[in-house]
Amino acid sequence: MNISFEKIPSTLDELKAMPEASLKEPEFGAALFVAAMMNYKDNPDTAISMLEYLKGPAGVSVYEKQFIRDRLSDGKEYVVRSYFAGTSPENDYTPSVPYTVCPEKDAASEEGGRIRVFMRSSGADSPRMIRMRLKASTGEWFIEEEMILSDIRIPKSMDPWA
Repeated sequence: MNISFEKIPSTLDELKAMPEASLKEPEFGAALFVAAMMNYKDNPDTAISMLEYLKGPAGVSVYEKQFIRDRLSDGKEYVVRSYFAGTSPENDYTPSVPYTVCPEKDAASEEGGRIRVFMRSSGADSPRMIRMRLKASTGEWFIEEEMILSDIRIPKSMDPWA
């Protein structure tokens, strides 16, 4: 599924106003996670408040906040950008507008109200996973676990061997 954003939301209210914020499909939450994390460099508190919304009743743990801080510090925000179509190490993971992500649910993995959604990073050799959990009473899919912030190939501008 391709999901495009004309603008990256910069506040929680902007994120909630997006059609994907209905969270009625598991891919919606995965796509919005990438959009939310685009805010982390300039406004970590906003990014975390967006993630709180996307995690639903589970909320964001102290461990998750530390993990995100560790993964996106030291100029590594390019990891998030790598999930947008048109990015590559050669163009320093510069996305084009509209910002398009391509989350794909693994229908075979659906079990007990959980499903895996895979995202492709232009800097990694294999897709990365976000596990979504269904809140049956509302039909919304919330992020249960994300594994998409792992290291990838560095941008060409940061590569001393380029």
